[in-house]
Amino acid sequence: MKKLQVVLGFDMETDIGSWTPYYEGFVKGTPQILKVLGKNEITATFYFTGHSVQKHPGVVKDVKKAGHEIACHGLFHETIGDQLFEIPGIYPLLPEEIYPRLKLSTELVEKAAGIRPVSFRAPRLFGSTPMLNALEKLKYKTDATYPMYFYKKQLAPYHPSKTDWTEKGNMKILELPNFADLSMKSKDKYGRDMDQWPLFRTESADAVLKHIDGYISFCRKKSITPFLCFYFHPWEFYKMPEGAIHYGEGSVTPDPFIVKNCGAYAVKQLDILVKKLLARGAEFNQAKQLKSE
Repeated sequence: MKKLQVVLGFDMETDIGSWTPYYEGFVKGTPQILKVLGKNEITATFYFTGHSVQKHPGVVKDVKKAGHEIACHGLFHETIGDQLFEIPGIYPLLPEEIYPRLKLSTELVEKAAGIRPVSFRAPRLFGSTPMLNALEKLKYKTDATYPMYFYKKQLAPYHPSKTDWTEKGNMKILELPNFADLSMKSKDKYGRDMDQWPLFRTESADAVLKHIDGYISFCRKKSITPFLCFYFHPWEFYKMPEGAIHYGEGSVTPDPFIVKNCGAYAVKQLDILVKKLLARGAEFNQAKQLKSE
């Protein structure tokens, strides 16, 4: 059996996803992530929105200098693909909007980083067949959008179909499924409780590891090499405000679990998670390094 393959992905966006226009966590949380990765001597993939690199190009340069992959996360933290569940006031892009917006966001990241991104992830893991075809046209090598918790079909990196991105096909781009514990019985109608996020900080790294071990056993019973693709956010590694957040003409109040334990606790748990995965013999890869089995 091959080594456990792991991809750590960091979605570089505004604080608390779409719920604020701020970049406090982007600026102050990213150095904490880089410290953890550096001391464990591993590299990761950082998915930047086009807007974030325009606002803070220095952060992109810091990530690049540290030896990590610079990737793309769309223009804004917007719904690019099919909406798996409704979010008030958030609507998907029209199919005809997808290619030009992805082209622009790719160019913005390339301008800031000095290299063209070849890996992508859609906000919220909301992907679609038109999105994958647009990425293929833009010559992306990988996409890490597939939400295993929702579709439950693909367990390992695969080349998708041009007519259904959730099925295997002959596209050149490689789709990377995001880890979910398929060995457990879900109590959520969308399967979101099988997803790893944000369990590492709302509970602990050990809580995530229990699900990882369950999933590894699940894969090995099927003679599949376990593959773990994670998503985190820089704002999780800097203390976020609790309660209502006011800006513009109103305010939003994120559910408590969204911001629970952001900051020092999340940094500590990320470090523990990485160390214990290394102890299990995990091999950490950048997304662009992956190949299908």
